[in-house]
Amino acid sequence: MKNLLNVSLSLFFVSSGLLAQNKGLVANSESPYSKLQSVGLQDVKWTNGFWKEQFDVETKNTLPYMWDLYHNDEISHAYKNFEIAAGLSKGAFKGPSFHDGDFYKIFEGMAATYAVTKDKKLDAEMDKAIALFAKVQRKDGYIHTPVLIDERWGTLGPEEVKKQLGFEKYNMGHLMTAACIHYRATGKTNFLNIAKGVADFLYDFYKKASPELARNAICPSHYMGIVEMYRTTKNPKYLELANNLIDIRGTTNDGTDDNQDRIPFRQQTTAMGHAVRANYLYAGVADLYAETGEKKLLDNLESIWDDVTYRKMYITGACGSLYDGVSPDGTSYDPTVVQKIHQAYGRPFQLPNATAHTETCANIGNVLWNWRMLQITGDAKYADIVELALYNSVLSGMDLEGEKFLYNNPLNVSNDLPFHQRWGNEREGYIALSNCCAPNVTRTVAEVGNYAYNISKEGLYVNLYGSNQLKTKSLNGEEIEIEQQTNYPWDGKITLKVIKVPKDLQNFFLRIPGWSQNAEVSVNNSRITDKIISGAYLKVNQKWKKGDVIELNLPMPVEIMQANPLVEEVKNQVAVKRGPLVYCLESDQLPANTSVNDVILDLKSNFKTDFTELKNRKFVTIEASSTITQDNSWNKTLYKPISLKGEKSLTVKLVPYFAWGNKGKGEMTVWMSH
Repeated sequence: MKNLLNVSLSLFFVSSGLLAQNKGLVANSESPYSKLQSVGLQDVKWTNGFWKEQFDVETKNTLPYMWDLYHNDEISHAYKNFEIAAGLSKGAFKGPSFHDGDFYKIFEGMAATYAVTKDKKLDAEMDKAIALFAKVQRKDGYIHTPVLIDERWGTLGPEEVKKQLGFEKYNMGHLMTAACIHYRATGKTNFLNIAKGVADFLYDFYKKASPELARNAICPSHYMGIVEMYRTTKNPKYLELANNLIDIRGTTNDGTDDNQDRIPFRQQTTAMGHAVRANYLYAGVADLYAETGEKKLLDNLESIWDDVTYRKMYITGACGSLYDGVSPDGTSYDPTVVQKIHQAYGRPFQLPNATAHTETCANIGNVLWNWRMLQITGDAKYADIVELALYNSVLSGMDLEGEKFLYNNPLNVSNDLPFHQRWGNEREGYIALSNCCAPNVTRTVAEVGNYAYNISKEGLYVNLYGSNQLKTKSLNGEEIEIEQQTNYPWDGKITLKVIKVPKDLQNFFLRIPGWSQNAEVSVNNSRITDKIISGAYLKVNQKWKKGDVIELNLPMPVEIMQANPLVEEVKNQVAVKRGPLVYCLESDQLPANTSVNDVILDLKSNFKTDFTELKNRKFVTIEASSTITQDNSWNKTLYKPISLKGEKSLTVKLVPYFAWGNKGKGEMTVWMSH
């Protein structure tokens, strides 16, 4: 009976035009202020190389590991909380208040994977979970297991109930996003119907809620979620709700910079506070702009983007420099009311390395935000950040085998630091009470293929490079099929072979990365003489036929990077970068009793590149010359004269930053003296 109901509802939605036909991560095919549109979740299949290897790790290791882990109530109580809330067993809520949302993220990763693989086992597992969600959901659409368990069993204490709104909307946001992805991947409406109940509940809640009650919604994933529900169902009240969510922020007297609601969003021009909450907010506002075109929203987003990208972002694309701190944007110097921030953006150029918070979720938030900025503007600078973060500070969030994870992603790990931080520098299979990043990186890796291309009225945009097969449709519904071959990011040669294109598709837009210089492009072995600008899309225009080949060559020399001198922590230090990848030095390359902080990099090195293999993954390493001093003891010493005696030459091998920490415990640094 339920299956017949789902089929009937699907036919109703489709026949009434209520469900958007676009099947990408964002259903922006009808968004009036979005310049680019997503291709379908199933339209890109990695065929070999870097992202195929990563997708294989996802499907064979990460996704099954996370799915099993979150069903194991001896470690994670997430799935068990749903069973208790549904009345299938009795017990108390256990785990962090964002546990529901973490499970929805894993579910979203499963749905995105199913879109590509069509694995029937995944479909069956999802249907089983959805049936449980339906049992949990209250008649008014509400679903949040900490509260529903309390309502059913009376097992929560008053303190937990008082905090019930803490991550309530965050969890609901991830539910709505996961449901939209599931609908696009499967065509089923069983989860989408649950999400509609949630969206309707939120609409009614925010109609009546006071600003004081509404502002408890920290980490606003529901901004993205509710806009996606509007795009998917075309229900206008969801767009009304999305506008209301922005309007209501910053209208209380107790708002905080940490939660980005001390002042209304339309007065915010710089990044502040908790970096995950901030980046999720900016992504949600970008979604809203795509539907409304309100110029003030875009103006503020662009100003905040400048602040992050040019003053507050790490070389790895990571965000959030401070474990704990004091807001530089607060309105009072009174120590009794000064605002505390945590896991947060700090002051401009305040970018410590060993104590960098750089939460994996914040870095993923940076991808989500920049992806949406790319959609609404078509500006390649946003795709550059998507690429930078994905290859470096997102992938560093898990090990090469895909079953251990990092909460924060420091740029320096030193054994001699005389303090312990709340989150360690070694990847773990389960990070107790803070495992939100592992599910987030799980869904992100499953969805990278959807970032690779966009379509628009002008043509096909190529954003990310990796060997894949694209089978999609133009805005007119005509078939497009492209084969991309490359060993990127290890090699800058990329070929795009035309298999099928409609007659009216004459433009290919190739992203020329901002890091690149002297790029060359040819069509059918004939070199293009147009000016090629780094950090922009190159339009390649002609009438295409089957078998045409576009070749892009991006030279990948090793580059020595320096930071703005206002970044005090790395003054007179350098980092090594090749293509989109940041490199680092690990202590396994050094003699005993030598620290990575003792190494002085020789800038005149030949910087020889070669392939190495680790954990069944091949990647390019960089060999460099360096020196270390014999006088490297700092025991009970804060300052001492520089000594040039006894310098020892040493050849070191640098590895991609995302691969650090895969050989056991040790030191690591991105920035080195020279």
